Amino acid sequence: MNTSRIRVGIDVGGTFTDAVAVDATTLELLGQIKVPTSHHHADGVAHGIVEALDRLLEQTGCAPTDVAFLAHGTTQATNALLEGDVATVGLIGIGTGPSAVFTRRLASFGKLELAPGKRLPLAYAHVADPDDTAAVRHAVERLKEDGAQVLVASQPFSVDRPEGEQAVLDAARPYGLPMTAAHRITSLYGLHKRTRTAVVNAAILPRMLATADLVDASITKAGVTAPLMVMRCDGGVMALDEMRRRPLLTVLSGPAAGVAGALMQERVSEGVFLETGGTSTDISVVRRGKVAVRHATVLGKTSYLNALDVRTVGVGGGSMVRIGDDGRIAGVGPRSAHIAGLPYACFASPDQLRDARVATVRPLDGDPADYVVLDAAGGRFAVTMTCAAGALGRVPEGDFAHCDPETARAAIAPLAAVLGTDVATAATRILDAGVAQVKSVVDAMIRDYRLDKDTAVVVGGGGGAASITPHLALSSGMEGRIARHNEVISPIGVALALVREQVERIVPGASQEQILAVRAEAERAVVAQGAAAEGVEVEVTVDPQTSTVRAVATGATELRTRDRAHRADDTERLRAAAASLKADPAAVHVLAGTAAHTVYGTETRRRLRPTRHAVRIVDMDGVVRHHAADAHVETTTVAGAPEVLARLVGESTSYGDGGVRAPALRLLLGSRIADLSGVLDPQPLLALAHSELRSRAADEPVVAVLEVRS
Repeated sequence: MNTSRIRVGIDVGGTFTDAVAVDATTLELLGQIKVPTSHHHADGVAHGIVEALDRLLEQTGCAPTDVAFLAHGTTQATNALLEGDVATVGLIGIGTGPSAVFTRRLASFGKLELAPGKRLPLAYAHVADPDDTAAVRHAVERLKEDGAQVLVASQPFSVDRPEGEQAVLDAARPYGLPMTAAHRITSLYGLHKRTRTAVVNAAILPRMLATADLVDASITKAGVTAPLMVMRCDGGVMALDEMRRRPLLTVLSGPAAGVAGALMQERVSEGVFLETGGTSTDISVVRRGKVAVRHATVLGKTSYLNALDVRTVGVGGGSMVRIGDDGRIAGVGPRSAHIAGLPYACFASPDQLRDARVATVRPLDGDPADYVVLDAAGGRFAVTMTCAAGALGRVPEGDFAHCDPETARAAIAPLAAVLGTDVATAATRILDAGVAQVKSVVDAMIRDYRLDKDTAVVVGGGGGAASITPHLALSSGMEGRIARHNEVISPIGVALALVREQVERIVPGASQEQILAVRAEAERAVVAQGAAAEGVEVEVTVDPQTSTVRAVATGATELRTRDRAHRADDTERLRAAAASLKADPAAVHVLAGTAAHTVYGTETRRRLRPTRHAVRIVDMDGVVRHHAADAHVETTTVAGAPEVLARLVGESTSYGDGGVRAPALRLLLGSRIADLSGVLDPQPLLALAHSELRSRAADEPVVAVLEVRS
């Protein structure tokens, strides 16, 4: 039975603000609203957020007190950097002797280009002794005279000794400026990159603080008692107070919302997610149930900002067809009907397309004059990817981009005549040209992340999904589908996203105590932001090459009920495992299981070589949550796990010139899959496993899945 409690996700785009209400128990979409983004209102984008919420509550018949979770994603920080609409940063460098040489070089950040002709506004001042209050205040006064609106303090090695930066901030506090210290933005070494990340964060801080305060006050006034969360660029959400400290985490968060939707609604565990709009397609990867992230490039420089690895191709549902001098399809895009200011031909009426003839135009000054349009009785229309997909019946009924297939075929027919072929062939050539650009990037990402192409799926989101995803699936041979409610997959992702925090430390030769401390810090951080402590999951990775210990903690703001409308039965789960294993269901066996997951496997006997045991972990919804080409599976209990795991890890650890390599270990505990595969050293691995077992009943079953590393 549905509950009246709802989760609300609001995605603030450049043109529209989309909001959705999702049932907090069944995760069913209950309502969706679209309003213009209020860039020019006195309250800025905050006004559109509140307007969308009000209309959503009215549509669903819910009261503000029914909102169990409220989060929004915004492009405001990204747009501020792209447009150069940022605050002047006052940077205070700290140090004497050699340290002073390095910090004085930080003044060069004033040369960073935000937009053509616009550089990062920065004023620099130096203090030798951070405890000299008079000197610090004199520096602040000079920076204010130079127009500083926000302050950053930076000192070499502040990751280990933050007292100097903190002393500067304490002395500067009476001046009332927003301020931050470089060590608070990232705990990684590298003075130049750490400070640059902090400076860019500070440049957008005043504007983001103002918006946060307006949204917070408006939501509270509306009667919503749920804490307000904000979308991060790595696919999670953070508390508003955390956003006030690190607004840079919202940069590039737009694509992350769609991937969060693919993870939570579509339950993608391995594959590629495409978010297709009218002009472009954002491509990202889900590997083993997690989004792929990396240090992002901001203002042309690498930063310590962990963001979704998203690659954008200039092809979308509205991309216009181009024709060459030889009378063949020369390409698709990058200009779209939106940029050209033209309607799609497939959305015209048959009468409007009467007497249509093919012409070519130059959408913008400087563009080649080879973009195809139809001049017809009803005016000028663009021939687009959506027209071609519609003509081939690739756009399903009810889809945001659905049109009358007959009209779509009529839109392609004049071009087909010019090409000397039939409508279906012309439409296929259009999709071939557009999708080829997307496929090359998808193929590269599959290689980069070593996805198993036999099990990876392609999931399309965004209003233009039908113009790309079905044809890509056909041309690549991969399984593909359009996400449910694809046109609002981003706000759905915001509504369903988990609280996330990442802690990174550079710890040469990290001991198991130090690794556990980083893990505990990440866990505390998400709990402090409202995640239910009982449901927090932490993934730890130790990189021996860079001595980086990384812990990523995720959790929901409430313990989510598992009562869903549908649960897969044994036959459905077996069928899902067999399909993923590319095996006859009769050859697939149940190897182990918990209340939430079942482990299936097959054997492949090879002459003169060890037998391989391919494994799939399937959840209660019938979704494959993990796959391994060769793994060992063993069941024990919490009480027996320490001895069993010590034996298994000891037997599976390899030693060689590359060092010690413990097996990739995953534990099935209760409703969770604890991923410990990021740790290569046996002792910290076992220590982390023990930390996962604490506070659990001695007789609770534990399933260990180990993959030996070569």
